[in-house]
Amino acid sequence: MEVNREVRDRNRPLRVVVSVGERAQIEAMAKECRMSVSAYLRNVGLGFQPNSRFDREAIRNLVALHADQGRLGGLLKLWLAERNGEGANVRDIRSVLQQIESLQMELARIVMTEKKRL
Repeated sequence: MEVNREVRDRNRPLRVVVSVGERAQIEAMAKECRMSVSAYLRNVGLGFQPNSRFDREAIRNLVALHADQGRLGGLLKLWLAERNGEGANVRDIRSVLQQIESLQMELARIVMTEKKRL
């Protein structure tokens, strides 16, 4: 959506009648999007669908988790190469590695889907 550079006339407010619950919900959604209530309602009324802060934070957390799992997988592979047969059963470690790789692929799929949505 293009930014509207038009000067707004503060003597022409738009009156919207809402219930107490609706007002609280609108205020909460505006806060979640880091917007004033006026900016939020104006943007939504003009067809812009703001993304919540939660969506962005969730994506950041998924990306961090994906990176952490990658590092864990790397460490396990290194352990297998350098200390083969020491400690845990190699079959168990390989099973854990497969689970990590599977979860990483799923996380990557979710992140890409959500990134496109945002």
